[in-house]
Amino acid sequence: MLANEIEWWACTNKKCSAFMKYAADGTVAEEKNDGIGSRLDWLLDAIHTSHVLQRDATLEREARGSVTFKIVPSYRSAPPPCELFRIKPVPVIIFVRALFDYDPLQDDLIPCAQAGIAFRVGDILQIISKDDHNWWQARKDNVAGSAGLIPSPELQEWRAACASLEKSKHDQVHCSIFSRKKKQLKDKYSAKHNAVFDTLDLVTYEEVVKLPTFQRKTLVLLGAHGVGRRHIKNTLISRHQDKYAYPIPHTTRSPKTDEENGQNYYFISHNEMMMDIAANEYLEYGTHEEAMYGTKLETIRKIHEEGKIAILDVEPQAMKILRTGEYAPFVVFVAAPPIESIAEYDGLERLVKDSEMLQRAYKHLFDITIVNEDIDETLSELEHALEIAHTTPQWVPVSWVY
Repeated sequence: MLANEIEWWACTNKKCSAFMKYAADGTVAEEKNDGIGSRLDWLLDAIHTSHVLQRDATLEREARGSVTFKIVPSYRSAPPPCELFRIKPVPVIIFVRALFDYDPLQDDLIPCAQAGIAFRVGDILQIISKDDHNWWQARKDNVAGSAGLIPSPELQEWRAACASLEKSKHDQVHCSIFSRKKKQLKDKYSAKHNAVFDTLDLVTYEEVVKLPTFQRKTLVLLGAHGVGRRHIKNTLISRHQDKYAYPIPHTTRSPKTDEENGQNYYFISHNEMMMDIAANEYLEYGTHEEAMYGTKLETIRKIHEEGKIAILDVEPQAMKILRTGEYAPFVVFVAAPPIESIAEYDGLERLVKDSEMLQRAYKHLFDITIVNEDIDETLSELEHALEIAHTTPQWVPVSWVY
């Protein structure tokens, strides 16, 4: 009975808010399916005849002002899977990985903080409903309890755009607390077309699927310069030459007398390299002492064809190319040790700050984070994580599979 699902919350300003919890599978609609107005009439009638109001008659008499009904997902009824792309009659359960941290108690925009669910980067969420443009309903995977409200990607992108504009002191978009006024809503949607969306790397959710096993093809080491990524890469390859390999870079410099083409470098002309760059055949490239160097995507593919895992120590921006099913990266962030744990830290403050900055900006890309204090411990932890990834069920982006 619906009356059993009603809770009354007494507010300090003598207003009462009823949080009506109902099954997301349409329990309310099944009672009287004659439209929203009829459903509300049925709800009000059920409330007034329920034992809840009889039990809380004193609360009802003392209440002043308006009574607000806030509909939140049921804590007792399991929701049905929502439907991807509205395909019927076969429903598709949608799961996403959160790419940002969220706490509803710190959110001024959410209509009811108690109805929201908190999550961290990397948490898996089952999407229950995307009917509302601003607030989706979701629940954490493998966590008992109810579904709750989470910000939609559009709302989160708008929020990030406003924060960036305010930080840069070029506020061209109205970023006050959400309201239902048409002007503010118009400002919200116009922000989506503002130039800030072209410069921000906005991340919200990533649709994922759980697979029994999934072979990662590329090991990517991210971290601040000087944190020891090259040492980790070289040591790992020297110990397991049959398992790991590093793509040989291309360069436009002339070979030395003892160098052979294809051994440590591929030597090519400047014009050839520029043509390949224009054809998007390079993962990364740069200039050093008037010569160009770069990692060609073809060299990574050759390593995969040999049945080995390609190891890369690249800049985070390269993940825009690597994070696909073709390269299937396992991303390891090599973090600097805390400054207080370093005996002699003269000149290392910058390294620690750079490491912390990278971690804040790109943590949504990391599969694991390793603090590199001892090379043997670092390699042991890294190889163990890779073994788990290759032998146990894991969540991977849908785009990698389909």
